[in-house]
Amino acid sequence: MAELTFQSVLEYLLDSKKDIPQSHLRHYSDLDPKSLRLFLDIWSRVTPERKLLLLDHLLSHLDSDTLVSYEDIGRELLKDADGEVRARAIGLLAESNDPKLVPPLLDIFLTDSVLAPRLEAADLLGEFVLLGELEELNTSLQHQIEDALISIIRSDENPTLRRHALEALGYSSREETVNILESAFQREDPVWVASALRAMGRSHDNRWDDSVVSKLLDGDPRIRFAAAEAAGELVIEEAAPIMLQMLEDEEEDDNVTSAAIWSLSQIGGEDARLYLLNLLEQTEDEDAIKFLEDAIENLDFNEELSNFDLLSLGEEDELDEEDDGK
Repeated sequence: MAELTFQSVLEYLLDSKKDIPQSHLRHYSDLDPKSLRLFLDIWSRVTPERKLLLLDHLLSHLDSDTLVSYEDIGRELLKDADGEVRARAIGLLAESNDPKLVPPLLDIFLTDSVLAPRLEAADLLGEFVLLGELEELNTSLQHQIEDALISIIRSDENPTLRRHALEALGYSSREETVNILESAFQREDPVWVASALRAMGRSHDNRWDDSVVSKLLDGDPRIRFAAAEAAGELVIEEAAPIMLQMLEDEEEDDNVTSAAIWSLSQIGGEDARLYLLNLLEQTEDEDAIKFLEDAIENLDFNEELSNFDLLSLGEEDELDEEDDGK
């Protein structure tokens, strides 16, 4: 059987009567300049529905296969005339840390005529703020992103866009962030409270612990979900027994249950481990089993990491004592 060429993959893409085989998706990864030109040459002849179908397949494949990269396609399609294509193009760039992406992302975030790509741009810009906090992005670029996020949050733009900007700003240690998060948290609208909680979790700032814990048993499942996620991100130990209580409630929302289980795997502790192991023994659903196994593996990893940090801290103390004794 002849090896499948990229040219034949593209010819297949043009045939709207056929589905796009899973085996074709890897051929779109890491395109060399010639292959990228071939792709762009035929792109205008692909039907709009077919374009979105391909991009959805690529996004799904990107989530399941860590060895593929569709950044070349994503960069080129940021300029596509279709807003839904631009939105999916940004999704293909989710793993990128290239600072050259910041200007086009800011342009889409601030000026695009379609909401979907603006939302995706806000989310990815948040990841670049995080890179800035880790000193892996130029400070000037980080400040440009933060300025843009704050300008949208304080505007009368679409509320969903403003909330995405708020969540992205959560990564920032900038002084204004505290007041912005507090203001959103105090709003009566539950979706704003949920976004504020999500931003608090991303801040990795334990000043928010009490606020997060106070919402774990809120009457709105959207708020409980965000609070459970934030509790895990902030590793709030006092949240663990409350989430165990939540999990005992058979009427709890499935999304909240999943968030609480994963947060327990981040916080750790013997009670959390016993609960997850018992739940695994009682579960027959294959998807639930896989999720619980991943959670237990994550719990093991976090506890090993914590033990390593404690060991390193102990070694530093011993060295300090030796220095003092000299």
